[in-house]
Amino acid sequence: MVLLNRQRRRPVQPARLRRLLQGAAQALGVSGEVALVLTRDPAVRALNARYRGKDKPTDVLSFPGPGGNVGLGDIVVSVDTAERNARRLGRSLQRELDVLALHGFLHVLGYDHETDDGTMDRLERRLRRKLL
Repeated sequence: MVLLNRQRRRPVQPARLRRLLQGAAQALGVSGEVALVLTRDPAVRALNARYRGKDKPTDVLSFPGPGGNVGLGDIVVSVDTAERNARRLGRSLQRELDVLALHGFLHVLGYDHETDDGTMDRLERRLRRKLL
C-alpha cells in the first residue's frame, strides 16, 4: 500500500490508513498494490472534471487498476471535502478519512453503490464494524 500525502493543511495518520486498507484487503481475501493519495479540492476537482465530467470537488475518487499484484488501483481523497463532511457529520477528520479510504477501496475492487442493490453498502458497514 502506497500512501501519498500531497496536502499539508491537516495532520493525518498514515499508518492508521495503511492498516485499515491492509485489514480490508485481508478480510476480503484480495491482494495487490493500492495507492491512496490525500490531496486538496483543486486537484480532486480537476480529476473529477477530467474523468467524470463533473467540474466540482468530491470527497473520494477511485481508479481501478489492472488487478492482481500489478495494482488494484488508486484512491484519491480530498482532505478539504473530508474535513467539511466530518464537521457536518460530527466526527473527527481522521474518522472521515478512514471511511472514505474504505469506501474508495471497495470502488477500486469493482463495487458500485449506485448499481448493486445495496451490496456495497452492506459490505462497507460490515468492514466498518470489523475494522473501525
